[in-house]
Amino acid sequence: MELAIIQSKIYDIRGVKVMLDFDLAEMYGVETRVMNQAVKRNLKRFPEDFMFQLTETEWKGISSQFVMTSRAKRPKSAIPFVFTEQGVAMLSGLLNSDVAIEANIRIMRAFVFVRNMLTNPPMDELSELKKEVRELKEYMEEVFTDYNDINEDTRMQLELINESLAELQAQKKLSGKPRNPIGFVKPR
Repeated sequence: MELAIIQSKIYDIRGVKVMLDFDLAEMYGVETRVMNQAVKRNLKRFPEDFMFQLTETEWKGISSQFVMTSRAKRPKSAIPFVFTEQGVAMLSGLLNSDVAIEANIRIMRAFVFVRNMLTNPPMDELSELKKEVRELKEYMEEVFTDYNDINEDTRMQLELINESLAELQAQKKLSGKPRNPIGFVKPR
């Protein structure tokens, strides 16, 4: 069975990654009833953090996610058990066929892969785009800050130039001396 198919059968319930009993039974090549009987005969091996039964609400939430095909044989009143990664590892000791052993190895790899994906999520395009937008925003804020600083400096310099021109104009008026005409002088 492909890793992706196994991963699609791992659910997050009560904050724990689990697999449903009938999915495991199918992968192990046994009937769900037979697998659950083996578990019940060895209940000491399956504490609450290895295996638990879903509540009716949890079961309704999960069962709405897939179409019931071969699972339709399951009585509506029968709410499945779920197994955590440790519970699946414990199942491997109970189901000792070659098919079960091979399936268990693949399931363990799927759990490890899911755990790695959660702890080290891949840098997808959306995350990369968000990072670039954040960096661009920071850059633009710096540019506008610099622009405003330059703008303020430029305003101050223009004010100084205008003041200097005003002083020169005032000095000229005070001198009162007539100016020499500019241009050609026409002979009379």
